[in-house]
Amino acid sequence: MRHHGNRHGRSEQARQAVLEAADDILVERGFAGVTVEGIAARAGVAKQTIYRWWPSKVDILLDAFVDDMNEELTPPDLGSLADDLAAYLPMLATFLTETDEGAVFRALAGQAQHDPAVAARFRDECVLPLRARDRLILQRAAERGEFADLDVEAAVDQLVGPLYYRVLVTGEPITREFIDGLVRALVA
Repeated sequence: MRHHGNRHGRSEQARQAVLEAADDILVERGFAGVTVEGIAARAGVAKQTIYRWWPSKVDILLDAFVDDMNEELTPPDLGSLADDLAAYLPMLATFLTETDEGAVFRALAGQAQHDPAVAARFRDECVLPLRARDRLILQRAAERGEFADLDVEAAVDQLVGPLYYRVLVTGEPITREFIDGLVRALVA
C-alpha cells in the first residue's frame, strides 16, 4: 500500500510507516544497511517524500527514537523512590537492550563517535531527554521529602550510568540482581 502526504504537510500514516521502516531495516541490516531508498520502498512512499521531510537517514532515526522514547519510556510514580526505581530501571534496561528502539539508540551512539554533528544532535535530542526522564524519579522523591541533600545529578549517574555502560561498552547483561544492587546502594 502506497502512502501519500497531503498538501498541508506530512500524512501521519506515511510518517509512521517511514519511522517503522527505518527501525526495521536498522535491526535487520545495521546502520550501514539503512538507506533512504530502502526506507522508501519498505514504507511505500516516494524517496522525494522522505527527503522533503528528513534530510538524511540520521534525521529519520533520531525522529524514530524520540517518538518511541516518548511512547514507551514513562517513569512510573508509585509513591516511593525504591518502588519507582525498581519499576523504571528494568523498563529502561529492556528498552535499551531488547527492543528495536534500543538498537536505534545503540546505532546512533556509535555513529555519534565518528560524526560531531550527529553527536551534538544525539546528545540534544536523545541523551538529554533520557536524562530528564531518569532525573524525574529522583526529583519526585525529593519533593516527597524522601531524602535530604542528595546531589540529583550524581545520583542519576550512579543509577543509570552502569546500565548505559553495560549497553554501550561491555555488553554484559543487566540482571534484576544488578538493578536491585544499584537501587540498594542509592537508597541506603
